[in-house]
Parts: sequence; C-alpha cells; structure tokens
Amino acid sequence: MNFLSEIRDQGRRLAVDALSGGGIERASPDSPAVPSDLAAWLPDLFDRFPLVFPWEQPTPVDPALHSVWLLDNTAFRSPSNPKDRGSLRDVKDPKDAQPSLINGNNGHPEPSGWEAEFVACFFIKNSGRSVSAIAAQIARQLNIGEEDIATRKRIAAHVQPFADTVLPNRTLRIAINNAEEQTLGPSGYSGISSDIHALHIPASAGDTLTSVPVALPAPFSLPGKTICAAETGWGVISDIDDTIKVTMTPSPLGILHSTFVVETPQPVAGMPELYSTLTSILQSPPFFYLSASPYNLYPFLRRFRDAHYPPGTIVLRDASWQNLGGLISSLTQGTQNYKVSRMEKMHAWFPKRKFVCIGDSTQSDPESYGEMARKHPGWIGAIFVRRVEGIAEMSVEDKNSDERFEKAFKGLDRSLWHVFTDPDEIRTRVEELVRTEDASVHEEK
Repeated sequence: MNFLSEIRDQGRRLAVDALSGGGIERASPDSPAVPSDLAAWLPDLFDRFPLVFPWEQPTPVDPALHSVWLLDNTAFRSPSNPKDRGSLRDVKDPKDAQPSLINGNNGHPEPSGWEAEFVACFFIKNSGRSVSAIAAQIARQLNIGEEDIATRKRIAAHVQPFADTVLPNRTLRIAINNAEEQTLGPSGYSGISSDIHALHIPASAGDTLTSVPVALPAPFSLPGKTICAAETGWGVISDIDDTIKVTMTPSPLGILHSTFVVETPQPVAGMPELYSTLTSILQSPPFFYLSASPYNLYPFLRRFRDAHYPPGTIVLRDASWQNLGGLISSLTQGTQNYKVSRMEKMHAWFPKRKFVCIGDSTQSDPESYGEMARKHPGWIGAIFVRRVEGIAEMSVEDKNSDERFEKAFKGLDRSLWHVFTDPDEIRTRVEELVRTEDASVHEEK
C-alpha cells in the first residue's frame, strides 16, 4: 500500500512540476548558501503546490476551506496625466476589479485619485503535510530535546505557513474601510495576487484605511492597512534582518533558529528608538520594510513591526521553492537584483519624494542602495549602513571593509552614505539633512 501511495504521489509531483511552467524553484538545497550538511536533511515542501490545469477558470475563495492574508500597503496619488505613468504599472481593469461603493451608487464609481498595490496570499487552511515531522527535523538539528514540548510546538506553528498548500487561480472580494468593495486576483502559481487598484473613496494624506476579506472572518484572514502618503516629503526604506531585527543572516543555523525557535524576535539595540525619532524628524514619513525574507513570514514580521517600529509596508520575497533550503538561499542569494526591482516600484509610486535608506553589512544592502542612488540621482537623500559584527560565519574583513563600501557607493558623493555602529549617529545626521534640505527649498523660493 505504501508502495502504491509513493507511486501515486510521485506521479502527482511530476504533473505539478510540468504544469507549473518552471514556476517552482527546484535548486534551493543545491544553493551555495546552503551547507552540504544542512542540504542533506532540509525537508521537502513540494506538496504545498497543488495540481492546477491551464483550462481552469479563476474561482473565489471558499470561507470554509481557505485562508487569506492581506498585506499592508501604501497608497499614492494617481498621475494627473495618464501618459506620465512611466514605469508605473497600469491599474487593474475595472471589469476585473468590479469596484462598488457600500451603501452608495454602485453604477460606475469614479476613482478618487489614490492607487495602491494590493497583495494577497491564498492558502488551504491547516493543509500542510508532515508539519510535525518537519518540526521534529528542525528541532533535532538545533539540539532541542524532546522534553522541550513548548519549543517544539512553537517550531511546528512557525513551520505551518511554509507547509500549507498554496492556492493559485483564486479571487477574493474585499471591503476597503467599510466604504467600497473590490475583487483581488486571480492568484499566481505561488498563491499570491499583486495588482495596482484605483481607490474610489475620498481620503487625505496621512489617513489609514482598513481592508478585510468579505465573508472570510478572523482567524482565517489577516486584514490589511493602507496608509495614504502625499506625493512629496521624506520616506524611509529599511531592511529588516540584522538591520532592525536580530536574524544572524550569515549563519544558516542562525536563520533557522531565529525563524522557527525564537518566540519573540529581538530588535537591534537602539533601532526602535531611532525609528520613533525619525517619524518625528521626517514628519511621519511612509516606511517601507524591504526584506529578502519569504512572504510566509509575514504574520511573524508584522507582529514584530507592530511591537517595535512605525507602521508601514512590509515587502517580502516570493517563495516558489520546493525545499526549506529556499529560506536560506532567499536571504542570501540574488538579493541585490530583488531589492533594486522593489525599489524601482517605490520610485514609480513616489518619484517626487526623497528617501532615507537604512540597511546593514551582512548582505547586499550597500550595493542595492548604491545602485538606486546612481540610477535616480536626488531620489535617495541619505544611506546608512549598520556595521554588523560578532557572527561567527560572517567574513568581517570582507563585509565591513572600507574597500567594499567604497566600491558599493562608487561615483556617489561621500556625504550621501555613512557606516554606523551606534544608531545615535544617524539621528544627528538626519536632523542636519532635513535642515539642509529645508534651507535649499527656502532659497529656491
């Protein structure tokens, strides 16, 4: 019987892989970021991908079976001239979004001049196969004894979003601020939908709108918060791992420990206080938390942000890999191209704002910010890189060398970037930055 089940499962996997059109990343365990001793045991996650035929039509989520997360986002003003959209994606076709006002005229509501990228993640509730076995493997490798039941339960809970079956080709009706409804999706092969939607309700800069799935109550849905941000002013782009949260990114075992074992993530000392101060100095700027972590960690990181940092959009990476080794490789491989592509989106949303960029030396933050500063002169007002030390697996000589930073920021004014160890160093520099910018604006007038 087990032999027949294995044949059936293998046949299903071959069909899923063929129908995915190359959408499943198969090489995660073979990444150079994954040590061979880890690759030998890291659990397989292939069964979270369902069998989807190309002729299947999109269908709405089923409240009885499915779970959906709405990610927080930031709304921006629509270009006054449609020809000025440049690299900005087109808004979702109203025929698909089907906007309607709640308790109002549902004919053809007019756009209010605000747009936002709505991202939703679709899963089958509690569908992960072998969650307990995967959790046991992780616990064993991290030397967590069988008697530590609480920690093992916590690992299983953190593993669940990585193992649950994703839902491609699904749509979701949402209510925005209890004033209008729109349809999101359909979701792609990794169970994510992402589109620019025009809003049809009045809002002012600084307002926060709440979106909830229609007919899908908590705890099987996460509501989304939309912060409306004006066209001009300051903004903050911040890395998460080892910039504001202790992750130990250079250490594969450190990543597994901080992701699955830690009950309460530890903020980097001094950074919550700094970000609170930045909110005041920069006059409530929109925050973008740009991380190479996979989207499966969104609820975990959202709670961490809410506990320690200002509200803002958490930007996470797709997770279309078939093995848990993808968690390690996503944090360590190809991060520069990924982060630059996401910052290009932010530039399209807010081309007239100036941004303060904050990252660290463990991965490619210096190179990513340097590339964007060269591509869009004047858009980035300052770059701050935290010098990370004390991680055994990290090559401090290479990562923290003056040569590395000089190369990353080649061609940029030396006053634009600063490497720091004490967050207080940033506070005084940002205050001076704002004074200089205000004086420049005053002179132009």
